[in-house]
Amino acid sequence: MAIIDVVKWESNPHEIVHKFPSENLRLGTQLVVHAGQTAFFVKGGQVLDSFESGTYTIKTANIPLLGKLINLPFGGDTPFQAEVWFVNTLAILDTKWGTPSPIQLEDPKYEVIVPVRAFGQYGIKVSDPRLLIESLVGNMATFSVSKIDSYFKGVLLSRFANLLSDKMVKDGISFLTINSHLNELSEFIVQSLQPDFNKYGVGLENFYVVSVNVPEDDPSFIKLKEAKDLMAKIKIAGRDVYQMDRSFDVLETAAGNEGTAGSFIGMGMGMNAGMGFAGQMSNLAGQHMNTQAAAPPPIPQQASYFIAVNGQQQGPYDANALMSYIAQGQIQRDTLVWKNGMPNWAQISTLPEFANSFGAVPPPLPPQP
Repeated sequence: MAIIDVVKWESNPHEIVHKFPSENLRLGTQLVVHAGQTAFFVKGGQVLDSFESGTYTIKTANIPLLGKLINLPFGGDTPFQAEVWFVNTLAILDTKWGTPSPIQLEDPKYEVIVPVRAFGQYGIKVSDPRLLIESLVGNMATFSVSKIDSYFKGVLLSRFANLLSDKMVKDGISFLTINSHLNELSEFIVQSLQPDFNKYGVGLENFYVVSVNVPEDDPSFIKLKEAKDLMAKIKIAGRDVYQMDRSFDVLETAAGNEGTAGSFIGMGMGMNAGMGFAGQMSNLAGQHMNTQAAAPPPIPQQASYFIAVNGQQQGPYDANALMSYIAQGQIQRDTLVWKNGMPNWAQISTLPEFANSFGAVPPPLPPQP
């Protein structure tokens, strides 16, 4: 085989490492290393002398490690055998990545599990050519961009889910707003993944998350949006007002259902609702007034009454509520009532505080002559 006089490699964007096809060299051979390349002499599997960009005439002086290994004599055009490997050190910035299938993650803000897809682009650059050859290339004659991409994409995707979840939990980000945080998410992932690339002699130049999305027709995404709407209502109206509003909804639904106990049970529910809502409104008003001035002394506690409706106990109610139902004709004078301290149930008209509410009872008619 002819002795090679010039060793060089016209690199292309699809190769990272290239082994020169001949090992028949001689002292005096021209070695041409283009910009963005590093060349190595390799013998017996050992990576020896390295050369950065430039043109070199091979002499024993500039291949001391190789010369020592094969005992090259000084001077002349002595032939020898050695491998020359070229490494592309230019940045490769157009490598695509994406999740091959949805990742099940919990939204840290609304605690709903949703199927997440993501995609983007990243850039790499060989930062330590010797380490790359020794740790990944081995004896392969070529090492393409697709091969290095397939390896690092696996590393990337295996850690992406954890990194995404960590960032969202740390910053309290929801999937509903994640696309407005892509820049900071991308920077966080670059810093987190850099050590995984560096240990193989590859630098992660950049990492871009272009999109993180959940199918809008997915039931979990619909549930997520409903959770957001609920939180917004509570935030705007306040938790107590929202709970009161929900109570109204429940009562309206119950009132629309036909029961077997008659309209008076509906009245009893109404009285319950009235008492409950009155108490909630009183609490809300008190909370509002507390923000305007010093808290007033506590309101004296009123007596609580229970009434019997169709054999069912209803209550408790305060005196004002019962007076209102008496005025509406929904409580009669013979309605049974009880309050704390009474030994037994009694007709409401016999209690002093309600006796005048029913009016005087006319005396019996005189006997007919």
